[in-house]
Amino acid sequence: MTPETAAWVTSAAASGLLAQAMATAPSGELALQTRLRGEGHDPAQVAAVLAVVAARRRASTKFGAAADRMFFTPDGLEQATRPELAARHTARFVRAGVTMVADLGCGIGSDALAFATAGVDVLAVEADPVTSAFARANLAPWSNARVVTARAEQVPLPGEATGRHTDAVGVWVDPGRRVRGVADARGRSRRVFALEEMDPTWDQVCRWAEQVPATGAKLSPAFPHGRIPSGVEAHWTSWLGEVLECALWWGPLALAAGRTAAVCRPDGRGGVTEAVVTEADAAAGSAATSLVLSGARDLGSWLWEADKAVVRAGVTGALPGRELTRGIGLSTGDAGVEVPWARRYAVLEAMPARPKVVRAWLRERGVGTLTLKKRGVALDPDRFRQETGRLTGDGAATFVLTTVGGAATAIALG
Repeated sequence: MTPETAAWVTSAAASGLLAQAMATAPSGELALQTRLRGEGHDPAQVAAVLAVVAARRRASTKFGAAADRMFFTPDGLEQATRPELAARHTARFVRAGVTMVADLGCGIGSDALAFATAGVDVLAVEADPVTSAFARANLAPWSNARVVTARAEQVPLPGEATGRHTDAVGVWVDPGRRVRGVADARGRSRRVFALEEMDPTWDQVCRWAEQVPATGAKLSPAFPHGRIPSGVEAHWTSWLGEVLECALWWGPLALAAGRTAAVCRPDGRGGVTEAVVTEADAAAGSAATSLVLSGARDLGSWLWEADKAVVRAGVTGALPGRELTRGIGLSTGDAGVEVPWARRYAVLEAMPARPKVVRAWLRERGVGTLTLKKRGVALDPDRFRQETGRLTGDGAATFVLTTVGGAATAIALG
């Protein structure tokens, strides 16, 4: 899509066609496209309308009903922060007394929307002209939000001209982690993982943090522990079990220096429940978990499986009981303790992780449905399942394939 087409599709001139397309079922879009072109509408504009509507439908799982009023590029939708997590980002700035945020690399504006809705003034900066046009349309209802089309490095931060950044000013950075112009069949650009390949670069993010104490940055869940600056909080967040980001928080935005993890889920009432685990929690539990298991005979009655955010953050020492293998996120013990950031299972039996052994156990119990989990072991679950053979029966079983005392082990869970 060209910038000119993006400007048109976000204007009032396109509202009628957008309404028609939104009211058309996906199965009828080809007929709609043919009809609109037959009526003399510009083919590029018709394609843009259909692309916007298709993106809105995909976005409904992330943005709900609000997606029907928003504009998304393929990359912008994939990288956009979930509204629930954007609200958590905003809460940090509000708690720190920040009243104005420079959102550098705002994408389609999901975080900027949360800032503006909370009453925080927003300067949203986006280099890509199409994405910037979409962000401008998404933020149009908020008079306290302004969108600038430019590279983030080229836009002066509030107070930069005088060299005085007040405590009321904050910076939020969401560096691009995709290669522009290199797209797959779905229009998504190739990912980059090295900090030096982000746009803006990691060094530039750190320079902004030196200028403005209240700086936050949304980075990949693969952010290396060894690159966390001193005194900064690196905060891994999961949503419904999927680790979505590692956000770094400087200065007054940091709640606990070092590595932390947040396990977030909808609470069923339109809000969010969250459970946070810190390095201090891991250190407090390390005495109980300092002795890892020497073999399957040491397994207790219960097994805990930590959320993946806890594993990514490296704070699995907070798990109850003893870890099966250091850092993989599994522990065992005899006390049935519940923790909100780990799932607890009853240990039914442990055996060597060999398909033939597991198959005999399953057939003896009439199990026809097998669920496999994997943590810390070099086994392919799909191949393991295939080698287990065809199962019959009405029962179901869950196994975790892992390492206990250095040996590959299959643990039946209840």
